[in-house]
Amino acid sequence: MKKILMVLTSHSGMENTDGKTGVWLGEFTDPYYEFIDAGYQVNLASPKGGRPPVDPMSELTEHVTGANRRYNDDEAAKAAFSHTQVLDQIRSDDYDAVFYPGGHGPIWDLAQDNNSGILILDFLDAGKPVAAVCHGPAALISAERQRPGFLKGKIVSAFSNTEETLVGRSGNVPYLLQTKLEELGAEVKTALVPFLSHVEKDGLLVTGQNPLSAGPTAKALIDLLNETASNDKLPEVTPI
Repeated sequence: MKKILMVLTSHSGMENTDGKTGVWLGEFTDPYYEFIDAGYQVNLASPKGGRPPVDPMSELTEHVTGANRRYNDDEAAKAAFSHTQVLDQIRSDDYDAVFYPGGHGPIWDLAQDNNSGILILDFLDAGKPVAAVCHGPAALISAERQRPGFLKGKIVSAFSNTEETLVGRSGNVPYLLQTKLEELGAEVKTALVPFLSHVEKDGLLVTGQNPLSAGPTAKALIDLLNETASNDKLPEVTPI
């Protein structure tokens, strides 16, 4: 059985406010069940291990997805979420792909986490896909720190500056993710209308723009894994 690693944030604080952040729950549950239903084994990790913080806003009724409701009745999934592995114990050799959900937390911890940056590069160097959604692409910043120039020319999507302003949190973050990725040389593509689903694929890198993009980003990752598996099964041609 193929295995997918999901790396979640351990960071809950916001700047200039008492409000909290963490994992945007639907950005975990939507991809999680896409992977499970496609027959993948899913393991969870985070910088500190244990139960990641959940952004309280993602649990409000208007943001609850079908996958959230399924998760609430899934004791095995809730147990896994409460006992994530510590990230520095993870080896890319044990997995076929890695997925980074968002929530604002990653722009603090995963953007700076050396273990995460090295892990991303290890996956890509081994020909294994890396996917991230919303603020999850902040993890790519750590990969850039490990390998300067990594992001130059990469086509990605991520939570846009416009969306950050519209949700009223642009004053509570250390930087705007779209701007930071562009400063590091990435080309950030987004939907014409804020909050609509948008996914970009650049080689082995799959990125989604916002919470609505979480499921589609997971599906794109599954398609890429299937494509890779099909190529691996192509028969060798013996020269005449």
